[in-house]
Amino acid sequence: MKLDILAFGAHPDDVELGCAAMLAKEIAQGKKVGIIDLTQGELGTRGTEKTRFEEAATAANILGVDIRINMKFADGFFVNDKEHQLEIIKTIRKYTPEIVICNAIDDRHIDHAKGSQLVSDACFLSGLLKIDTKTDDDDTWQEPWRPKQIYHYIQWKNLEPDVIVDVSGFMDIKMEAVMAYKTQFYDKNSKEPITPISTKNFTDNVKNRAIDMGRLIGVEYGEAFTVDRNIAVNSLFDLK
Repeated sequence: MKLDILAFGAHPDDVELGCAAMLAKEIAQGKKVGIIDLTQGELGTRGTEKTRFEEAATAANILGVDIRINMKFADGFFVNDKEHQLEIIKTIRKYTPEIVICNAIDDRHIDHAKGSQLVSDACFLSGLLKIDTKTDDDDTWQEPWRPKQIYHYIQWKNLEPDVIVDVSGFMDIKMEAVMAYKTQFYDKNSKEPITPISTKNFTDNVKNRAIDMGRLIGVEYGEAFTVDRNIAVNSLFDLK
């Protein structure tokens, strides 16, 4: 299956928090979208691998993505090395996305920047002919493929965006997908330990950030991204 967009997250819920409204908008316009979770979030204070898997599946159904896969890398301990790069390369060559979305380039959680660089490096390497990979299911040789562009969503830290996408009309579905992670986010009846992301302040600020990003471009809601290289346009009139 060829995908238009392949979105990566170091943990289940990263993609929902970072770019779910943009994905929902593209899906509504007919784009094929997939999500790859690098880890199972097994080191998270709240919930379990099983609950995170179930929550991720629920969120995927809410968004309407075409595929969602968990790579089962070690939460907190995966590294940007040949072994992990090759696994990412195989997914890129399998789904041949035009655009890849991944974690923030710098953030509070160490896995976010690691995951960001790992995916960026794998996207480059995936285009090299002499890197030989085969599919896991039938051992078929994979053609090289390099996405046209890599975008990084913004997470805990307030990074300076390079691009802001108008996601007005899609915040409700984003928040529904975010709150599918019932073990992770605010629940006044939960007996689990309080974490930085389990407070009402955190989920309120997911929407508040979108409002602020929207303010910067003159719309109701926006989702912001940084880029690895300059973005080209055919004309200044293409820009809003």
